[in-house]
Amino acid sequence: MFAKRPRMFVLAGAGGALVALAVTAVALAAGRADTTPQNTSLPSISGAARDGSALSASRGGWANKPTSYTYQWQRCDSDGGGCLPIAAGATGTRYTVTTADVGHRIRVAVTASNSAGSGTATSRPTDAVKATGTAPANTSAPLVSGTFKEGGTLTVANGVWSGSPAPTFAYQWQRCDATGGGCVDLAGASATTYKAVAADAGNTLRVKVTATNSHGSTLATTAETTLIAPATGTVGGKAIAVAQVSLPNRLTVDNLRFTPNPLRTRNAFVARFHVSDTRGFSIQGALVYALGLPYSWTRTAPEATTDSTGWASITMQPTASMPLNRNALVIFVRARKPGDNLLAGVSTRRLVQVGIAGL
Repeated sequence: MFAKRPRMFVLAGAGGALVALAVTAVALAAGRADTTPQNTSLPSISGAARDGSALSASRGGWANKPTSYTYQWQRCDSDGGGCLPIAAGATGTRYTVTTADVGHRIRVAVTASNSAGSGTATSRPTDAVKATGTAPANTSAPLVSGTFKEGGTLTVANGVWSGSPAPTFAYQWQRCDATGGGCVDLAGASATTYKAVAADAGNTLRVKVTATNSHGSTLATTAETTLIAPATGTVGGKAIAVAQVSLPNRLTVDNLRFTPNPLRTRNAFVARFHVSDTRGFSIQGALVYALGLPYSWTRTAPEATTDSTGWASITMQPTASMPLNRNALVIFVRARKPGDNLLAGVSTRRLVQVGIAGL
């Protein structure tokens, strides 16, 4: 048997040979099949067309054994037309719907390739994307923790929030007065941590926490901190009111001065006492009592109140019983908060002495 050969028609006349060759080429092309990938069923999309939802692409059916597939997600208008590729990154089998897609329809173009070439097919568009989720809402207040002292590091915790999608957070630290009022923003203090500075001593701090998602922003503010203590006790500095001292903090008599010193006569002398608390604050309004020992050596003097620098002055009058030879007058000192029990509360006691030099 002999293989079939393409039929050739020879036409008479000028150019007949060329016409015969053209007919032969057409016949050969008609007998050769297209081997590039051919789509047999359209790609499809699964998942809810809602803000924040994830969509998945199915590549559909393909003939001619594609060896690879690529994907391009597209955003269309509300009628499914005017489709354009979504920004870089929307080229996988999954796509997470964003707020920018709300009101639009989404489709995916799938390109199948093999050694002979490639072919592209596009899914039907989704329904119009619906807005979903809620604005952030605070369900448990943010909180400041750390070392409430000059130089100490404080940290804010976000608290508990609802809202969808999950919110992001921004922070603004504020300095308030000792009673928690007059709060002002601190420039540059917008991180989750803050290091207390000298200007914070004697004041309180708080943080404004703002939660934001695609549906809005909500502000929640922490409670004011306790008073920020100075780095070290500063005798004579700005004092806080004794009313702001409560357990476990206590008063302390941390400095004293006598005029004259030493005593050389039985003339009255001035005893000055400085009162602070265990945090290092100078204390205004504390009641200070001083009594010479033995009891017979000085007359009883009334309590004195500490001033705006934490100092109280008491004039003490020696009696004839106080010897003027080389000796020392011991003084019992008590500082207390008005209204507290004399032996309880935040009060403190100590013994001090002033020298007697004699004549």
